[in-house]
Amino acid sequence: MIKKAIITGATGMIGSTLAKQLIAQGTQVLAVVRPGTKKLANLPDSPMLSLVECGVDEISTLPEKLANHEWNCFFHLAWADAFGGGRNDMDSQIGNITGTVHAVRAAAAMGCNVFVGAGSQAEYGRVEGKLRPETPTFPENGYGMAKLCAGEMSRVECKKLGLRHVWVRILSIYGPGDNAYTLVGSAIESFLDGKETAFTAGEQMWDYLYSEDAAHAILLAGEKGHDGAVYPLGGGTVRPLKEYILAIRDAINPSLNAGLGKRPYMEGQVMHLEADISALTADTGFMPQMDFETGIRKTIDWVKETRK
Repeated sequence: MIKKAIITGATGMIGSTLAKQLIAQGTQVLAVVRPGTKKLANLPDSPMLSLVECGVDEISTLPEKLANHEWNCFFHLAWADAFGGGRNDMDSQIGNITGTVHAVRAAAAMGCNVFVGAGSQAEYGRVEGKLRPETPTFPENGYGMAKLCAGEMSRVECKKLGLRHVWVRILSIYGPGDNAYTLVGSAIESFLDGKETAFTAGEQMWDYLYSEDAAHAILLAGEKGHDGAVYPLGGGTVRPLKEYILAIRDAINPSLNAGLGKRPYMEGQVMHLEADISALTADTGFMPQMDFETGIRKTIDWVKETRK
């Protein structure tokens, strides 16, 4: 078991869930948060959790901010400009690469022997079929290029500094804490408001994973992941995207028009997104536990509660 863990990006959906799971098993957690963040309420109120403000661009200063340098595992989830037009802000993405390398050095300076980084399916580009650790990578935007580079460079840096390196390429995650601008988040908001929605025909074959399952997978990767391993992370199964949209609609108001087919596919649309989690399962024992219909009801309940 990990005794003391550091998490960057700790107020995000996965980071905050990971913090809760680590604390539940008795792990002391240091949450590294963006200066001035308004998401501190996402973190658990626990004596096992401490906070430090430190942006991605200043991660090299993290050891200076703390007197305690006796940590075990570093989970690096922080990333600037992960959505929208910022994905092709090359200066910002290069900064993320630098921040990841600096995070490895900070981890080593603070006594960690394990570094777990959050990669992305965007590293692969468009692929027909399952995404495996050995699937060739052809990223098509600055975000995917930077994630790929950060994973490779942090692996080399970890080898130099004697840390075990694990890189988790995350697919589509949903759950409490999700952003309103994701497909799931925006669909929930629109259906709750009874607004007219417009989606593609939803023929894409998609792989969704609940946030608690995703956090648990990353926790297990820190505990048991093999040095140098790359693990695609998803549910390991696919369904047409329209089935997910209809499940969201039906959980809120089955009489609403889902708006399927009202929007054209965008240029370069990814039509198949599926993770092969067999290596992750073999190495760590991870298996998803939450089905989409149950998970989406929990997510909708969270959205309703946060609206109050």
